[in-house]
Amino acid sequence: MTLRCILAPLASPDTLRGQVTDADWAAAAAFPPRRRAEYLTWRAVVYRELGAVPIGYDAAGGPVLIGDPRHIGVSHGGGHAAVVISDRPCAVDIESETRRFTRAAAHFLTPAEAALGDDPRVAGVVWCAKETLYKLARRRGIDLLRDLAIERIDFAAGEVVGRIRGGEPIPMRLELREGLIVVHTL
Repeated sequence: MTLRCILAPLASPDTLRGQVTDADWAAAAAFPPRRRAEYLTWRAVVYRELGAVPIGYDAAGGPVLIGDPRHIGVSHGGGHAAVVISDRPCAVDIESETRRFTRAAAHFLTPAEAALGDDPRVAGVVWCAKETLYKLARRRGIDLLRDLAIERIDFAAGEVVGRIRGGEPIPMRLELREGLIVVHTL
């Protein structure tokens, strides 16, 4: 299996009742309405794509498939849920193209990263790419400024390259669709 990235609009929890497990439904009951829709939508996508595979969480809080060698990554934002499925460790992040990152930029965007292009979405792409790398690392305590670096963004080719703690370059896919910035591992 190669990596697949599935993007789904958030669904009304009531429409997802038969598409998720009773345990998912019970867990989601404690969430506020929007969080409930996010949680149930991404789980419904996983079950639709992979069948009734048990889902758990690793020590860093990332979703894992229990007893299944495949890997998943999950994100939600902009009224959508994104799920990546792969035979290798994977991750994804999504944000609305219109989200303003100016107040948070000092916490994640270096001057070198801000200079990666003149497209107004550069900060959003850097944010999504760093969130993708953070999720891929599956370690708590990673600093977005100090430990994660984005070195290249090519909007035309749909490519982003970053590093975790100065390690090997990690290529990522950039997709701009449905008003969203989607960055996922390859």
